[in-house]
Amino acid sequence: MATVLRTVLAQLNMRVGDIDGNLQRILDSSVHALHHQQADLIVFPELSLCGYNAQDLLLRDSMQIRIERALDRLCTALPHKLHVLVGYPWVEHGVRYNCCAHFHQGQLQAVYKKQFLPSDPTAFGQRYFKPGQQPLCIGVNNLNIAIGIGEDIWQSAFIEQASAANADMIVSLNASTFHLNKQSEREQMLSQHAQHAQMPILYASQVGAQDDVIFDGGSCTVDAQGNLRQRAPAFSEQLCAVELHFTRSDCHIERSTVEPLLSEEASVYQALMLSLRNYVEQNGFKGVLLGLSGGIDSALVLAIAADALGADKVQAVMMPYHYTAQISQDDAAEQARIMGVDYKTLAIAPMVEAFSQTLAPVFADMPASSAHDTTEENLQARCRGNLLMALSNKNGYLVLTTSNKSETAVGYSTLYGDMAGGFALLKDVSKLLVYRLARYRNSLGRVIPERVITRAPSAELSPDQTDADSLPPYEVLDEILRLYVEEDQSAHAIIAQGFEHDMVMRILRLVDLSEYKRRQAALGPRISKRSFGSDRRYPVTNHWQRGD
Repeated sequence: MATVLRTVLAQLNMRVGDIDGNLQRILDSSVHALHHQQADLIVFPELSLCGYNAQDLLLRDSMQIRIERALDRLCTALPHKLHVLVGYPWVEHGVRYNCCAHFHQGQLQAVYKKQFLPSDPTAFGQRYFKPGQQPLCIGVNNLNIAIGIGEDIWQSAFIEQASAANADMIVSLNASTFHLNKQSEREQMLSQHAQHAQMPILYASQVGAQDDVIFDGGSCTVDAQGNLRQRAPAFSEQLCAVELHFTRSDCHIERSTVEPLLSEEASVYQALMLSLRNYVEQNGFKGVLLGLSGGIDSALVLAIAADALGADKVQAVMMPYHYTAQISQDDAAEQARIMGVDYKTLAIAPMVEAFSQTLAPVFADMPASSAHDTTEENLQARCRGNLLMALSNKNGYLVLTTSNKSETAVGYSTLYGDMAGGFALLKDVSKLLVYRLARYRNSLGRVIPERVITRAPSAELSPDQTDADSLPPYEVLDEILRLYVEEDQSAHAIIAQGFEHDMVMRILRLVDLSEYKRRQAALGPRISKRSFGSDRRYPVTNHWQRGD
């Protein structure tokens, strides 16, 4: 006679600090799981009551008061027949823990405290929490279920605990952050652990975005042989039903759907859309606006913004100067028309000339004052930044910057110019990936003019300017940057892979010198294993010798 366990993995978008709202979502989802999916057990994400990652909000005295009130409400309002697992923070004798509560029959039946705290800089686990000391198994339908939270499931020691406790299965609450190919890494780890423990593992995770991090969901189930039996759709909310049939010798998994893995381009595109949508909506912006230059970066930003928010919430502004090619203006206008966004043209020549006239007497006494250099180029970018910020002030729209990771890395951007804005959508997207994403978007329906993709990239701040005047080919630059920024390799190690010595030293010098710019840059979504921001912290003022 088989023992049946109907479980729902609640892949939900919890909001940081919205304890009352998150509480209501837990209650509504639990009622739905019981009455529409006949669930015995529902599992919510890590820290689902307060949202992940609440950071220093966790340190506020009122957090504990609100959590206590929410736990009392859950005891009285949750369906009594349902077993419910909820993540929350808890302070006990002055020590804060990352906890999971087990609710059943109107009572808080048991509490598990997360044992393994990540050192990942995007998680801050060791900053806010202390590790618990005891494993926990709960009983549901006469089954022994081991509970884990986040990092626990990645640790072999936790798997050994579950085996030693004679658990029939493992349930893991998660708020796992996204980066390229993260889902494959999760599933490979879960498969190995399930095979080793010879028991199924159910993995429930959060979806959504919080500031610069993205949660792709990734809720899934593997059987005792390590086979994937259920995968939720990425980047969307879902109550995922999984039905497990236990016999004395085996566990068979039914009522489950395995959604296909997305391609790299599709996963990044959807991640960026989700990040932008959550940031705009949860911070109360009416829409977004950006400078549309006719180049590839702003074209991609416009496409993502319109897809994420709808064309009626996107405004594009062309701000031509003497060096702006007519084809750039034509291509920008065409894309705006195709996507149906509000489009304006604001000439910046009068502003630039006014600045130049004001500065002329001051510059006259300086060496080489007559030479056109980056000073005049930056004036153009800063005039554009001022116009965008003025529009933002008037209409409540968020300004999107359009610099990509390659440019951000080497400082190929202007402080208070094209860096001016509130959200850097491509901050962690390399130039080559920008091109891949543009072609991916056009494969769904052409919105970016082909000439924008095939033209040589240019900032158009001086006559006949191209990026190649200042930077090596992006095929070379992006690989050097990947090795240095994401893999943390030394100059010597990079040169040993066949890159020219002087070029490597120059690129690494530009990366290091540009740290002061990046400290002043807008935040943007993280899609790689190591982005600029919380992942990579270098002192602005330092005398480190490049090489080793």
